[in-house]
Amino acid sequence: MVKMKQILLIHGGMTFSKKKDYINFLRTRNISLEKYKSWAREYLDKKLGKEYQIIRPRMPLQDNAQYEEWKIHFERYIPLIKNNIILIGSSLGSIFLARYLSENKFPKKISKIFLVCPPYDNSIPLEELTNGFKLKANLELLEKQSNELYLLFSKNDPVVPLSQADKYKKKLKGKNTRIIIYPHIKGHFEVEEFPEIIKLIKK
Repeated sequence: MVKMKQILLIHGGMTFSKKKDYINFLRTRNISLEKYKSWAREYLDKKLGKEYQIIRPRMPLQDNAQYEEWKIHFERYIPLIKNNIILIGSSLGSIFLARYLSENKFPKKISKIFLVCPPYDNSIPLEELTNGFKLKANLELLEKQSNELYLLFSKNDPVVPLSQADKYKKKLKGKNTRIIIYPHIKGHFEVEEFPEIIKLIKK
């Protein structure tokens, strides 16, 4: 019997420092009856197949997230995780992983870490980054926790601009760290297919 490799994927979200801004977001955001398609859902399952077990925790209050609440929920999954786990964070999920793994020694061996369009600080133009999702100055532990660390950005991302990638570049100097900028990926990685990450996972 083939051992399944585990992937734990932390989805994105939003944060608001003022409740009135959160309420206004709920009143004005776009809604649709169409099924939302994303590379992180069925596409990932289909392309990776039965060799991989993809774990997708539903993090608390996705639309008004609090770091400490996400940390509690995330840590409940640690006993279920095997060694050589692959961790993927998308958007807010990626800065969550960046902060958590730069402050806490993970008790299981991590094979690879993927941070997809990770914001670095609260200077992103279209959204507010608050509620504890703030990186400490030292990110060395993040780099030491896995064999491979990938930070993936889009050149065309209006939410997380390349200035955020530049800030990570100044902090992350490890030989196993790669910052990749894709010129062809549209927007905030709101794509149905993402073959580049499949290749990196399987590599």
